[in-house]
Amino acid sequence: MASTPRMMFMLQRAAPRLTRSFFTCRQACKSPSARQQPKRLFTSRTPRLSSDGLLSRPQAASPIANISQLLQSSKTRARFFPETSDKSVAYWLLGSAASVFGIVVFGGLTRLTESGLSITEWRPVTGSLPPRSAEDWATEFTKYRSSPEFKLLNPHMTLDEFKSIYYMEWAHRIWGRVVGISFLLPATYFIARRKVSAPMAGKIVGIAGLIGFQGFLGWWMVKSGLKDDLFAPGSHPRVSQYRLTAHLGTAFLCYTAMLWNGLSILREHKLLADPQAATKLFERLKSPELRVFRRSVGALAVLVFCTAMSGGLVAGLDAGLIYNEFPYMGTGLTPPRSELFSDFYSHTPDRSDIWWRNALENPSLVQLDHRILATTTFTSVMGLWAYTKFSPTLLTLLPAACKKGMHGVVGFVGLQVAL
Repeated sequence: MASTPRMMFMLQRAAPRLTRSFFTCRQACKSPSARQQPKRLFTSRTPRLSSDGLLSRPQAASPIANISQLLQSSKTRARFFPETSDKSVAYWLLGSAASVFGIVVFGGLTRLTESGLSITEWRPVTGSLPPRSAEDWATEFTKYRSSPEFKLLNPHMTLDEFKSIYYMEWAHRIWGRVVGISFLLPATYFIARRKVSAPMAGKIVGIAGLIGFQGFLGWWMVKSGLKDDLFAPGSHPRVSQYRLTAHLGTAFLCYTAMLWNGLSILREHKLLADPQAATKLFERLKSPELRVFRRSVGALAVLVFCTAMSGGLVAGLDAGLIYNEFPYMGTGLTPPRSELFSDFYSHTPDRSDIWWRNALENPSLVQLDHRILATTTFTSVMGLWAYTKFSPTLLTLLPAACKKGMHGVVGFVGLQVAL
């Protein structure tokens, strides 16, 4: 038993020599080619097919190449969003755009029927249901009777008449809630299920925030009509034209963003279905000869937006009720200069604000500005249409989809003029 530790010590010293002797081929070490062959730190055990059809071991990759491949594979696995958004996202965005378009039209009807100030509180959750009992209706009617609109405009309104305007405003607010819920819930689902690309996910989140901001602007606008300090004493109660225009402009941005992104997803799928045709299309669109057309389309979009916003000022000031003939305004094409730039709208002793305050607060000048912008928009649309119709360069280079879109714009602007 005393010799056991000594034997263990001898085996430990012999283990390295035994391992090298056991795994080393002495005949191979004596050959010159084996002595010149460098050592390899990383080898691959997977055989591959050589040029003569025989299986051979592949060459060992360098450590840097192996690390690069590992990093690349980890990035691929870590990518959360796909490269292309699903078509269902496009159809959902287009449906949301149609809903926003509908609520804008319904909001105009609410404005024309003067129903917007019938609900004097903003209750996003508890206000989802209308009054259900006679006591509830009496409470709501009492709140409305304390508003400036009832005192100055509708002092003889009955409860039944109040119910008609109440339901109009209530339906408008419910529609707004439907727009928000029908956008937020599917957006959460599409992002969680990786149905959208990373850029599209950011755009969808931005649109969702814009919808929430739009709801806040709606109440901020209504609140301005519940106080008599924002309009002249004794005048017709109305909301602030600035807040109404901001409310309308945000709705336009929501609609444009939904429509644009929905169509862009469908267009992307169509181009990916035929890469060769897509390459040819991009080459045509990048032609310097189409630069004037591209800039004209962008300028026309800005002009249309400005015209729509001037319409918001007209609606907020009830400026359309002053002159209801076209193209004349009274006895001439324009009202008198003293009426367009009145000192009544200036708030400073030196009258330094007379220009911009009349342009934004004087109903006569606001209506004239809107007429000028609308006429300019119509003329610009027809001019751009004629340019695409009779220019030899555009007839050759402009894609068929752009030509159809231009025809559609002409149809819509004609309809707008008729309305």
